[in-house]
Amino acid sequence: MAGDLDLATFGQRLRHLRRARGLTLVQLGEQVGQAPSQLSLLENGKREPKLSLIAGIAKALQVPVDELLASEAPSRRAQLEIELEEAQRDPVYRSLELPYLKVGKRVPTEVLEHVLGLYEELKRRDTKPTATPEEARLANRDLRLAMREQDNYFPEIERVAVSVLESVGYRAGALSEGLVVAMVSRNGFALRYVQDLPRSVRSVTDLRNRRIYLRRESLGMHTPRTILLQTLGHFLLGHAQPRDFADFLRQRVEANYFAAAVLVPERSAADFLQQAKASRDLALEDLRDVYAVSYEMAAHRFTNLATRYLDLRCHFVRNDESGIIYKAYENDGLAFPADSSGAIEGQRMCRFWAGRQVFASPDRYSSFHQYTDTPGGTHWCVAHVDPGGERHFAVTLGVPFKESKWFRGRETTQRATSRCPSGQCCSRPPAELASRWEGNAWPSARAHSHVLAALPPGTFPGVDETDVYTFLDRHADV
Repeated sequence: MAGDLDLATFGQRLRHLRRARGLTLVQLGEQVGQAPSQLSLLENGKREPKLSLIAGIAKALQVPVDELLASEAPSRRAQLEIELEEAQRDPVYRSLELPYLKVGKRVPTEVLEHVLGLYEELKRRDTKPTATPEEARLANRDLRLAMREQDNYFPEIERVAVSVLESVGYRAGALSEGLVVAMVSRNGFALRYVQDLPRSVRSVTDLRNRRIYLRRESLGMHTPRTILLQTLGHFLLGHAQPRDFADFLRQRVEANYFAAAVLVPERSAADFLQQAKASRDLALEDLRDVYAVSYEMAAHRFTNLATRYLDLRCHFVRNDESGIIYKAYENDGLAFPADSSGAIEGQRMCRFWAGRQVFASPDRYSSFHQYTDTPGGTHWCVAHVDPGGERHFAVTLGVPFKESKWFRGRETTQRATSRCPSGQCCSRPPAELASRWEGNAWPSARAHSHVLAALPPGTFPGVDETDVYTFLDRHADV
């Protein structure tokens, strides 16, 4: 048998070479001892030939066997016919319930191109990654579990970051914007700062002209350096257009990891943290200041390196003032609030955890340290509020009690007890308070319509494609 032979391509090459020699199926059949009907099956990709028959056909057509078995189609027309045959076997195409289209010599090549173009658009629209909130939470859960399994350390991304840093001669300290721009240039892109970037994006990349567009402004932890590196990361990590929301989410996390690994390089950051641990003076604000990154990025980067280089297990949380969790990670056994599927995003954390207590602190924008007793053990935490435009978020890093000895702020006397998820903790109001007001209050809830809606559709959820394409048209010839 012919093994891994692509039958459609083989059939097209056989037909092309037979016609080039001016032979009919009958004439070729007489030379190789096969019925014309059997050769027709070969040319239509519906029969696998034996090696002896392949050799006989090659001899009859006066070509080397390798030419008959070549993997590329013999012509553009033949390639289109192969693609149409494969398309008609696709369930997406078959769902249209159209009759089978048999392609003869009289069907113009332009018709094949039009049909295949419509098929590709149909397939793209059918596979657009739209997700319900439940699907999004499950995707977040699966990704969080994968991160925990690897202690949030991804060596392959670290290697790419090291390679990029070496390519521009990075030595030590905070990465300058000039070096970041050099990285972009060395990878074949030009940087353009603009004021009219679409509101639904942080950057836009023009793949045709190899340009990256972004604004000269900071959006919380997303400084121009960070956004530029996240954008570059997608290409250096080999990302294709996302297949679904889970793939979109994974790519975003990987690009964020890459940016952090470049801005806070593994080797120098690990040395810095190991020295701080030896001095029992670990502090996120030092990591933030040395590498000139946001507090949130410093906390993220600490979770990447803590277990591998410091032998520390830890947890990270990002929540708003009402306690709603937006991001979280743990490999230290802290039990986050979760729904029945195990998803934690959108859940409300205990009001006694540091991430909520920091908002009641007299100086909420300074580091807030606290010991919290939980059903699973005591944790030491440092929380910090990152001010934002419309909403402020708290970023918390925590470790089990026995590891607090390595951290600055371990001498805090702030302590709280959380019995969550027990109903005796904070999920229900105190009995005395409830007895006075239960049945006598009617709050008007803030609408959360997004909870009921599917995530925005599109290959890149939430992005207004019309705005993006209009923007690229506007800048294409600039």
